Amino acid sequence: MSQTAQAGIKSADQAQAVNPVYRRRLLQHRMGMLFSFLAMGLGLFVLAWILLTLVFKGVAALNLGLLTENTPGPGDAGGGLLNPIVGSLMMVGISTLISTPIGILAGVYLAEYGEESKLAQVTRFVTDIMLSAPSIVIGLFIYAIYVANVNHFSGWAGTFAISLIAIPVVVRTTDNMLKLVPSGLREAAFALGAPRWKVAIIVRLRAVKAGVVTGVLLAVARISGETAPLLFTALNNQFFSTNMNRPIANLPVVINQFAMSPYDNWVSLAWGGALLITFSVLLLNVLSRTLFKQQIPG
Repeated sequence: MSQTAQAGIKSADQAQAVNPVYRRRLLQHRMGMLFSFLAMGLGLFVLAWILLTLVFKGVAALNLGLLTENTPGPGDAGGGLLNPIVGSLMMVGISTLISTPIGILAGVYLAEYGEESKLAQVTRFVTDIMLSAPSIVIGLFIYAIYVANVNHFSGWAGTFAISLIAIPVVVRTTDNMLKLVPSGLREAAFALGAPRWKVAIIVRLRAVKAGVVTGVLLAVARISGETAPLLFTALNNQFFSTNMNRPIANLPVVINQFAMSPYDNWVSLAWGGALLITFSVLLLNVLSRTLFKQQIPG
């Protein structure tokens, strides 16, 4: 580059440096970056504080009895969380079996037929509402239409409540993943004479199966710690039970009950249960974001 060109660039930079508009924009940029880093640091600090407190108080409750003994009665020593762990696994497992096929098929319908159907537009609108609705509202809904009619709490009521929370997550994830499939892939399948339902299920859905599985795992992670809907549906059970037609123990409600109790061993068990749920949800999120990340189109 010639000396004349270099001199021209240098003079332009100097002109920008003394330009008041440029200086004001540069100051705004730096202030914005500063506040962004401060906000990020504050969020990370609070998150680290919560996790360290949870680990510090929850590790003390981790022992073999936590996984092999039932919840103790008031004033009883020892005890564990076997019955709420089993109850939570049953409800979350059945809820996953209910919400997964419904959510995937609804997502396929929205992605494949949504552009030409008013029903699909209504379905998207309702899905968005359910995604943002407080979980306690869903619990009250199941209480009103199911629990109040059968006159007793039950594991099935809790399963239906958390299923309504999981379904919109799976629907929206499936819909978004299918939109990432290149249009050329669909057109090639149509050119070979494949019917539309085969293109949707066998071609498009298979291409984004990793993303759909990710959505299912994220839905499971969300419903694993829901407490409010279970207070109105499954309630709790002090004893070990696998009868889904009766009140059944579950980790979120037991943690809520034990954390507010005056008994030290109950509070310790609550910290242990909170640690189990937190790291289970963390593990599901890490698996969903790492194992399938490279397989999602785009």
